[in-house]
Amino acid sequence: MNGTAVGIAPSETTDQDTRALAREAAGAAETVLATARRKVSQMVVRDGRIDAARMDAEQTAAHGLAWLATTVEALKRLVSWADDLAERERFGETERLILGVAAGEYLGQIRGGIPMAQTEILRPYEIGLDDSDLSPLSDTCCLNLMRYGNGQAARMALAVRLAAALESGDPDAFGHHGLDDTLGMVRDQFRRFGAERVEPHAHQWHLEDRLIPIEVVDAMAELGTFGLTVPEEYGGLGMGKEAMVVVSETLSRAYIGVGSLGTRSEIAAELIRLGGTDAQRAHWLPRIASGEILPTAVFTEPNTGSDLAHLRTRAERDGDAWRVTGNKTWITHAARTDLMTLLVRTDPNEPGYRGLSMLLAEKPRGTDENPFPAPGMSGGEIAVLGYRGMKEYEIAFDHFEVSADSLLGSEEGQGFKQLMATFESARIQTAARAVGVSQSALELGLRYASERVQFSKKLQDFPRVANKLARMAAEIAAARALTLHAAREKDSDRRCDIEAGMAKLLAARVAWAAADDTLQIHGGNGYALEYPISRVLCDARILNIFEGAAEIQAGVIARGLLNPARN
Repeated sequence: MNGTAVGIAPSETTDQDTRALAREAAGAAETVLATARRKVSQMVVRDGRIDAARMDAEQTAAHGLAWLATTVEALKRLVSWADDLAERERFGETERLILGVAAGEYLGQIRGGIPMAQTEILRPYEIGLDDSDLSPLSDTCCLNLMRYGNGQAARMALAVRLAAALESGDPDAFGHHGLDDTLGMVRDQFRRFGAERVEPHAHQWHLEDRLIPIEVVDAMAELGTFGLTVPEEYGGLGMGKEAMVVVSETLSRAYIGVGSLGTRSEIAAELIRLGGTDAQRAHWLPRIASGEILPTAVFTEPNTGSDLAHLRTRAERDGDAWRVTGNKTWITHAARTDLMTLLVRTDPNEPGYRGLSMLLAEKPRGTDENPFPAPGMSGGEIAVLGYRGMKEYEIAFDHFEVSADSLLGSEEGQGFKQLMATFESARIQTAARAVGVSQSALELGLRYASERVQFSKKLQDFPRVANKLARMAAEIAAARALTLHAAREKDSDRRCDIEAGMAKLLAARVAWAAADDTLQIHGGNGYALEYPISRVLCDARILNIFEGAAEIQAGVIARGLLNPARN
């Protein structure tokens, strides 16, 4: 066994010690992952390819491998984050404690059980691992991180620093994000906007089930929110996905609704930029970037969900128009938007994905009284628990007319391929929104725990409350590091479906756990509608479902990890 830093207490650990321990531990975790990958591969790969029937039969093992790989990758990204900060002399005591708590927690999960959901714990034996396969986790580096890095003394010390961070108002006081100066300024600008225009009002918007006021949407447009990643030649800011992550997280910390407003435009602009004709890009991208038009994604159907291969809404060519007939559901911000990216079946004789096409369908803005004032469209609002600021809708199309030149890319049968090209960005966006929601929950928990006194003590002085707050901060740092890594991979034009899926998978779980723990810290008050944590809990719950449910996400990651052609 490695003999580094045997039995050290947290107060005796240097920055370098903690980073060295975490680096060695990440190597040990990778060894365990390699063994699991080999064993699960033996379950599902036949004749050099994944056997679909075996993947279904061994779903728990396959998805468990995805969760294990995500946990190991999060640990690796935290080590990279810490080393990068150390090189820039920004790795301080708060960051050291975060690294120790997160590393110790994730090592313990790998060894004993990884939470795939609130009630599902993946045990090592379910992916074929026995005690000997887990032996690398008995190295001293791992044991010290589990015992001391994530020990109660370390968690209590981190909770004290988090309470001070809340008072400072400095977002980096919760653990330095590692952003460069430009992105730091972008974050600060959007943080000020959130504090002034969103946070004081968001809870009332939720309680009244109101759309985000159009004045706020217009102000977001002036900040460049909707053109953040649109190329400069089309009137955008021409920034990358890393900037999109920073903005989405910061806005979602104020309220997930405003964070998601930007992502609606991002998805539409990405579809058009990648799949559109020159004329379509020239016509639509400047108007999306300026906020002149607001887009919405119209993909999901009542009986298909994520199973787009069986999508039934059809579009038939009729002279200079397409006539659309069918039903769509879970359409975010549908009434107040001007453009639908509408996935339809243009070839009824072509089964599966190959008969699908994407239409850029214009529509008039609606009102609460008449959400869809266009011939051939009808529908209404879907009442939801949270995520209310843009509202959800269902739409029925009955020979709804769309111009013939609205076919994205002017080529039929490319709809699913065009949509797939945006999945990585969409999942990175969702991960960023989840990190923002998590940060909001942490700050609400810290504030309540510092103000509420029980049994003559502040709640934050009780170890189990402090433990919750410390773990929140550590896991938020891990989810943020994983999300920024995926964004940087995307900006480097590298395939990142696995990285994007991992970021979304972990960040969504972290958001729900953070909101749930913060509500627990509030006790009975957290269940009262007047407290913002009741809204944050409802908002957090959707993150495990949209842009690919956690189960879908785990399947995508597993197939990527197990595909012999990629390994």
